Amino acid sequence: VQLVESGGGVVQPGDSLRLSCAASERLFSINTMYWYRQAPGKQRELVAEITDGGSTYYAESVKGRFTISRDNAEATVHLQMNSLKPEDTAVYYCNVKYYTEYDVPFADYWGQGIQVTVSS
Repeated sequence: VQLVESGGGVVQPGDSLRLSCAASERLFSINTMYWYRQAPGKQRELVAEITDGGSTYYAESVKGRFTISRDNAEATVHLQMNSLKPEDTAVYYCNVKYYTEYDVPFADYWGQGIQVTVSS
């Protein structure tokens, strides 16, 4: 599975951006799609995730500002980012993991990453 991110850029504090990630093929169950980010000098961190059933999780730092969504038919995942802050500046990565019925991951795919810069 190849993942391609789009929608990054340079914005001012308080602005919005919508990231998208398109998979090269339709995903099969059981899978979860993730957005991670990595700021300069920091470890990669989980931003948000969404299961194939639509359950979501958000990091505390983005809760209430970011919304993750997916289109299973199109094999895409989106991250709507509102009220952006300078500390949201990072390279954002799309990730897909496949799981067994026992919740054990057995496949892991990453996009190349896309830059988001929030600066006045």
